[in-house]
Amino acid sequence: MTAVAQLHGRAQDNALDTLLTMVSARAAHYGEDQQIDAETVEAMKAAGVYRALVPARFGGDEKSPADFLRLIEAISARDGSAGWVASFGVSHMYLASLPEATLTSLYADGPDVVFAGAIFPPQPAVAVDGGYRVSGRWPFGSGSPGASLIGVGIKVEGAAASGLPRMAVMPADKVRIAPNWDVMGLRGTGSHDLVVEDVFVPEAWTFVRGAPPTIDLPAYRYPSMALAAQVLAVVGLGVARAALDLMAQMAGKRASITGAPVMADRANVQVALAKGEGEWQATRAWFYDVTEQAYAKVLAGDTPSREEVTLIRMAATQAARTGADVTRLMFEQAGTAGIFNNHPFSRLLQDALVVNQHAFLNEATWQSAGKSLLGLDAPAGYP
Repeated sequence: MTAVAQLHGRAQDNALDTLLTMVSARAAHYGEDQQIDAETVEAMKAAGVYRALVPARFGGDEKSPADFLRLIEAISARDGSAGWVASFGVSHMYLASLPEATLTSLYADGPDVVFAGAIFPPQPAVAVDGGYRVSGRWPFGSGSPGASLIGVGIKVEGAAASGLPRMAVMPADKVRIAPNWDVMGLRGTGSHDLVVEDVFVPEAWTFVRGAPPTIDLPAYRYPSMALAAQVLAVVGLGVARAALDLMAQMAGKRASITGAPVMADRANVQVALAKGEGEWQATRAWFYDVTEQAYAKVLAGDTPSREEVTLIRMAATQAARTGADVTRLMFEQAGTAGIFNNHPFSRLLQDALVVNQHAFLNEATWQSAGKSLLGLDAPAGYP
């Protein structure tokens, strides 16, 4: 490693420490504001969240999928909403399907491009000379309040269907954010509706999500739809880590108002903490193991098999499930203390449950995994 690289690495480490401290201090405010504030987004940039998966030729860090996932996990352990918004740094893998000339333009001012988007349901777009006229409304625009670039899902009459959605990318100032994110968990993600009214998007600024990249980079040969599920699932692992640590901290201090022993001396707390830690460690180990194995195969010039990609998707679903189960188990040990909205356990539980509800990670994905393992037709994009 060169001296310049070492200095860059130390600077990012310091910036990450600053980010984590900021997120811990502001976690409650994110939920109240229903979005991550601009200063935190800038801190994410400084910590390398948005340049992590950008090619070095554009000033990016070209990190491995596992390195990016660990970054998101660390942020999520401080706040689930912040981790969820940071996870969309993965979008640079999708953007890599844009033409190379478009990517050169996109990164002209540097690699720290904050992208947000909403795909479903794809809205009709009108093909015109050189591109498309785009109008419509899309829900679940996570991170859109802090984005500089926004993509929306479109469908074009007469276009060949690939089973994967096409996205139209435009400057954020072309999109109106309709604040309506009123949910029980991940309240700070700013996942409001996106409204576009007759915006022209050049053909060169559209791409099929999950299509092969136009730039060859090891991380871009990693299965992109699998990583899309992983970056969300790892938020659940981070939240569960916070729940385990909070319970261990509470256990030695809190006595019962009924006169029962302190929590650390109660058998149910001891058993629950041990079980939760074991489940978390086992799930996390599998999660990163399949990630590293697939990436090693990519680095060797091979393509992960269907079964290997299916295992990645399964490990992501399991991570989300374990995150919810372990957080719920810790919440139950907290007793009445955890039921108050201003208690950290309230936020942790609600965040973990919402992660597990995502379409990439919910109970139905087990059926898709089973079909894939049996060699049957699975939904488009799975594995």
